[in-house]
Amino acid sequence: MSINFSCKAFGKWILAGEHAVLRGVPALVFPLKSRVLELSYARSESPLELKLQGDHGKELQLLVWGVLEKACEAKNIKRTDLKGTLLLESTIPVGAGMGASAALCVALTRWLGFLGYVKESEYYEFARSLENLFHGESSGVDIAVALTGEGLRFVRDGERTSLETKWQPNWFISYSGKRGVTVDAVNKVKELIAADPVLGKKIDDEMAKAVQLAEQALQLPESEGKTLLIKALDLAGQCFEQWGLNEGAPAKHLALLRENGAIAVKPTGSGGGGYVLSLWEKQPAKDLQLIPC
Repeated sequence: MSINFSCKAFGKWILAGEHAVLRGVPALVFPLKSRVLELSYARSESPLELKLQGDHGKELQLLVWGVLEKACEAKNIKRTDLKGTLLLESTIPVGAGMGASAALCVALTRWLGFLGYVKESEYYEFARSLENLFHGESSGVDIAVALTGEGLRFVRDGERTSLETKWQPNWFISYSGKRGVTVDAVNKVKELIAADPVLGKKIDDEMAKAVQLAEQALQLPESEGKTLLIKALDLAGQCFEQWGLNEGAPAKHLALLRENGAIAVKPTGSGGGGYVLSLWEKQPAKDLQLIPC
């Protein structure tokens, strides 16, 4: 087919700031360049046809039409006005905490921008509103990194600044063995806060400290920064522990990584499953099936 428009949106991983980002704590987020959603569009006069390809393309089947329906409703677009062929090719697993839903919302927003329905200045807020379908309440952090494709220090309803690093940590992400459901994890943390606001505030403050230490660690030379980064990851990991989002398969996987030589581990994303982040002194064993960050 003759392509009239194409765009890419990368997956993501979060270094620190999960959950607490909803309450104003900064989050440090990076694109995962090896996991990407590519959208291609060929204009025609035929009713809109959707084609799905790639390792995880078919997983988008149930998501795309729901997102498009919400977008059409928001912009008063008739579904019959959308014509042509939309090809989505994805290597981002759905429900893994890698930002598949954000990548989809960003790609569809850019496509609707190409068609003239969404202004470029509206991309972030419009894509974020679409992502509320999946998260109930989207902080916007996944949307921000999918839009920019670069490491960010993100504050909800505030700054989104590029994150420069002085050294390259030897870090990886890997699947915990259990599918993560973001909205369930978000609700579990909210329930804890409602039941014990003092404890909730204490954990948020600890996550804020982890973010501060991690950011500081990346600005220092590796010889000084590595120890600080380990401390930051340990502190962030303890927050997930207190939220009750490490139980079962994730806890076993975190222990396995430590047994195999990881010097720091923590969930990345919403927790309760999905992927975990690990830091290593040397190259880990290939049979662990780790994805380089």
